[in-house]
Amino acid sequence: MPTERLPMRKIREVLRLRFASGLSQRVLARSLGLSQGAVCDYLDRARRAGVVWPLPDALDDERLEMLLFPPPPGLPAEQRPKPDWAVVYRELRRPNVTLALLWEEYRAGAPDGFGYSWFCDLYKAWVGRLKPTLRQVHVAGEKLFVDYAGQTVEIMDGLTGEIRTAQIFVATLGASSFTYAEATWSQALPDWIAAHVRAFTYLGGSTKQTVSDNLKSGITKACFHEPMVNRTYADMARHYRTAIVPARPYKPRDKAKVEVGVQVVQRWILARLRHRQFFALAELNAAIRALLDDLNNRTMRGWGLSRRALYEQLDRPALLSLPAAPYEYAEWKRCRVGLDYHVEIAKHYYSVPHALLRQEVEARITAATVEIFHRGKRVASHLLSHRPHRPTTVPEHMPSSHRRYRDWTHERIRCEAASIGPDTAALVDVILRSRPHPEQGFRSCIGILRLVKRFGAERVDAACARALALGTRSYGSVATILKNRQERRPSQPSDEPPTLFHENIRGAGYYH
Repeated sequence: MPTERLPMRKIREVLRLRFASGLSQRVLARSLGLSQGAVCDYLDRARRAGVVWPLPDALDDERLEMLLFPPPPGLPAEQRPKPDWAVVYRELRRPNVTLALLWEEYRAGAPDGFGYSWFCDLYKAWVGRLKPTLRQVHVAGEKLFVDYAGQTVEIMDGLTGEIRTAQIFVATLGASSFTYAEATWSQALPDWIAAHVRAFTYLGGSTKQTVSDNLKSGITKACFHEPMVNRTYADMARHYRTAIVPARPYKPRDKAKVEVGVQVVQRWILARLRHRQFFALAELNAAIRALLDDLNNRTMRGWGLSRRALYEQLDRPALLSLPAAPYEYAEWKRCRVGLDYHVEIAKHYYSVPHALLRQEVEARITAATVEIFHRGKRVASHLLSHRPHRPTTVPEHMPSSHRRYRDWTHERIRCEAASIGPDTAALVDVILRSRPHPEQGFRSCIGILRLVKRFGAERVDAACARALALGTRSYGSVATILKNRQERRPSQPSDEPPTLFHENIRGAGYYH
């Protein structure tokens, strides 16, 4: 059965986590919410296509898709070769031999063979017994376990007396049990991301994996086999070169470290603060930080060393270096480009290139900017605006027919009309005031102003004077006056109806 084709953005993330972060295929699959067979298939496709990491800048999503997904061979499933399970069973008893290695050797000899998940499922069925529980061995600098404590702390507003509850975020390193804790107002996505950023800063580096609970803010789909990581959470992980590995639902052994860390924080920090009244979140965090340093410096009974000492010996040298700048919180939103080549974000409209009409794009929204991406490529960038129902438009995004009128304003039209002559200024003002909306008269006014290039300012001003005398208010009448050279013709008295001047118009007297 062919692997489901994912967006190129997610396949790029598979390649990054495998080759840049060095994650195993099993951990990588859990991080991205994919099956191991899918991950193996994408990596195998990259190998056969000669794709290397880092990807060249010129390799866009379309070219990468063509390389990774050539036309299928069309071999029926019943004709695909099957491995000798007895040989697989014997080989697994050798040191350091894994199912993943045996599967790769199987696929090397049978390129049209089945995927990794099929290989594992059939082998388990052949063996006929369940996999025993594996005791976790934590490698230095590999995993950071994060979660919220079940216990909360009350904070009183000193002015109103209102009581609010603060949530307690806890992060624990796997090898040393070095712990970080802080209070946030909520478990919502902005607080969840900000707590991670401050935790990495406190630790002085990031780990290869971040094991989280299935919190709704970070995990959009808490599936046992394929959990889905929130896009913003994944964006933050990419910034710190870590991989989000959600714990399996109802499997506390997956995050036993942070479960113990939460218990330790509640007993050694929150229990000591139970008699204190706090009036600000910063005040509570200052108290937590003082007791947190005491907790990490306290000698652990079973080890004879403190968490900080183990951290300095084990985790600190193995942590990944922090990026030059901390992660800037950003939310992602899927949008569809409207017929006016704008997308709506928080009731404001931002332009994209007009060639993307009706296309689906992704918007990355930070505190200051809005970036819009199409198939992984940034196509527009704007400053964030809080003005509702107003557009932010880049001239280069507009069609040439629309761009022609964008830079014209009331003030510019009136200023250029005045530079031609007083009659031109008067006619332009009449046209702008005679429309229900002044913008409806822009084309007429701009057309009159551009007649100067053809007929000169003096003739245009004279033609406008005659148009005013005749009571006409359009570009066409001024152009006709100039074309027929009637701008110097004396005007009729104002109490008589205006005469339309054309050799084919007979006039009212023709019928008498």
